[in-house]
Amino acid sequence: MTSYRRDRTAGATWFFTLALANRRSRLLVENVDLLRAAFRYTQQRHPWQIDAIVILPDHLHTICTLPADDANYALRWRLIKTEFSRALPRTEVVSNSRQTKGERGIWQRRYWEHRIRDDIDLARHVDYIHFNLCKHSHALRVVDWRWSSFHRYVREGLLAKDWGGGSIGEIDAGE
Repeated sequence: MTSYRRDRTAGATWFFTLALANRRSRLLVENVDLLRAAFRYTQQRHPWQIDAIVILPDHLHTICTLPADDANYALRWRLIKTEFSRALPRTEVVSNSRQTKGERGIWQRRYWEHRIRDDIDLARHVDYIHFNLCKHSHALRVVDWRWSSFHRYVREGLLAKDWGGGSIGEIDAGE
């Protein structure tokens, strides 16, 4: 099996992308309460701070900060993916290789992670997360998408309600 070199910086802030195996699926938004329950389950056992998040039909992006003495984001994602999958009926197509390993066919096996380097990097990735739903044509305006931390940012006065009304080219996250 391939061994990936991963950054193991304890207490770091990370940008993540996780995707469903079926990229045409709407499973995440159709079962958002189950996904939230999986996050709560994991948060109770292995706390971390969710700085920004957007849930799209077939993938999610999030920025999370780990506790100062902890670098184990892989454990958290495994628990979230497992809890969400267990809550769903077994209706997905499962490949032979997944069947052999006793795996479901819901999530892509891997995910993308990027350690946030500085405040500019953080701001760019927060913008990317909040505007990604428009990039994928799920809504014309950021404010119209329910499953985004954008609404928390507006409540806390960090972003204006009409933020993100411009073109895609105005949002530069480098991802």
